[in-house]
Amino acid sequence: MKLLAGKTAIVTGAARGIGEAIALKFAEAGANVAFTYISDSSAPKAAALTEKLVALGVKAKAYQSNAGDFAQCEAFVNDVLKEFGSVDICVNNAGISKDNLLLRMTPEQWDEVIKVNLNSVFYMTKQVIRPMMKARAGAIINMSSVIGEMGNAGQGSYAASKAGIIGFTKSVAKELGSRNIRCNAIAPGFVETDMTSYLKEGEAGEKYKAGIPLGRFATAEDIANTALFLASDMGSYITGQTISVCGGLNI
Repeated sequence: MKLLAGKTAIVTGAARGIGEAIALKFAEAGANVAFTYISDSSAPKAAALTEKLVALGVKAKAYQSNAGDFAQCEAFVNDVLKEFGSVDICVNNAGISKDNLLLRMTPEQWDEVIKVNLNSVFYMTKQVIRPMMKARAGAIINMSSVIGEMGNAGQGSYAASKAGIIGFTKSVAKELGSRNIRCNAIAPGFVETDMTSYLKEGEAGEKYKAGIPLGRFATAEDIANTALFLASDMGSYITGQTISVCGGLNI
């Protein structure tokens, strides 16, 4: 039997990169998948991913929704419940970076990163816990970052948002553990995605790799494998934890 057979999973920001890999991994494990994308330009990728998911024999649907907007999160989860009947797993993956040195960072840049990266986790979690509490079961996975654990020059807003996710994850785990709802975070290191493609080039890429004990960047599938473990019964006694998938970068 597949690990997630009969489950319905939500994945935010899944039109590409880590979110796409998680959606595919969950579908391979038998989960029905509802996922979000934010911009019109991502619609073709979202449609292509939907086709891939359906081809794996599961139900799948893409929703254009901004995870950083509370009303849109509420409407999205309500639509998923009507369409799929349940929400068993929620992966809060949507995120952005607006890197800048503190002296140059504007309040608008700060607010945008906090809104999309941190507020969205609160918004989505608040929506999915009601059906999970009713079912007395659920798995919530929040995408943090090793930068939230270590900090990094020029990434004050990103680091703050990802560190906030870690604290929020621990609090949710304590609140909802008695209802058999688990909440964990994943803290990726450098991952081979479109967002980090520039880091792999030339001397800069070699410098970053030199600081990673395993000597390579993660693949999106590395992160998806961890998400599958936490979402499935294999991780049934794990909650409130942050799993660093960084090749040893934070040692």
